[in-house]
Amino acid sequence: MRMIGRLMKETCGLHLSDGEVVKLLDGVKGAGEPEIARLRERVRSASAVCADETGWRENGENGYLWGFFTEQARYFEYRKSRAGAVPEEILGEDFGGVVTCDFYAGYNHVGVLQCCWFHLLDDAKELAELNADRPEVVEWVEALQALYQEAKTCCRALGESPTDSRVRRKERRRLEQVAAKLAKPYVHDPDAPQRVLAQRIMKHLHELFVFVTDPAVPATNNLAERSLRPSVIARKISGGTRSPKGSATRMGLMSLLGTWAAQVKGQLQGCRELLAPARAP
Repeated sequence: MRMIGRLMKETCGLHLSDGEVVKLLDGVKGAGEPEIARLRERVRSASAVCADETGWRENGENGYLWGFFTEQARYFEYRKSRAGAVPEEILGEDFGGVVTCDFYAGYNHVGVLQCCWFHLLDDAKELAELNADRPEVVEWVEALQALYQEAKTCCRALGESPTDSRVRRKERRRLEQVAAKLAKPYVHDPDAPQRVLAQRIMKHLHELFVFVTDPAVPATNNLAERSLRPSVIARKISGGTRSPKGSATRMGLMSLLGTWAAQVKGQLQGCRELLAPARAP
């Protein structure tokens, strides 16, 4: 609040208290309510959405910041719960797109899922590092990494056109068969270090290569990770928000400002358009 106050004093000669700054932010969020509602509907109607959640605190109590993202839209909500009912409610009963997410079970009932390869390969990398003295484990991890690169190469070869769906489905089935062949030998082996990851691969086998059949679907959840990172930093610095109204204002402003940034639209320009009175034709 003090930084905003100093900025307004230096640029506009205005002397604003912290309370006045809070009211201004609430006013911007209030003016943006129709646009925020449109953002939610845009996410609900999208063919591909990246989703993630992270911890947030409101008045000292633990809760969760949920985020749903497309290339052109950012939408945030604060909820006290991390239950699967939250994404179901936010995306709506009629959501027909694909959700790229981590392996959290809370997204299991929101439509078709694409599980994040970044999370899978990151855990595999850690597995290889912990078992650097076991060549068979390192080779298994390298084979998994190579499989992902093969899938990405396949997507590049097929291009961005979804027209030849038969070829795409065939490639997806082939890649799933390779993944199953890689994982099956270790699923029931209690002594295999890769057992847990092998079980994960088999459990989510049909959610690993959706991006091959649909070029609009991201293979990783990096968009969501990047979009949530500033909030994680803000939580560590500020401790969160102090009231439900403060949380609602923050989520609304994050949605608006994040969307304008994604659209390469100046945030000052966005605020001016939002707050300017409608002009007579």
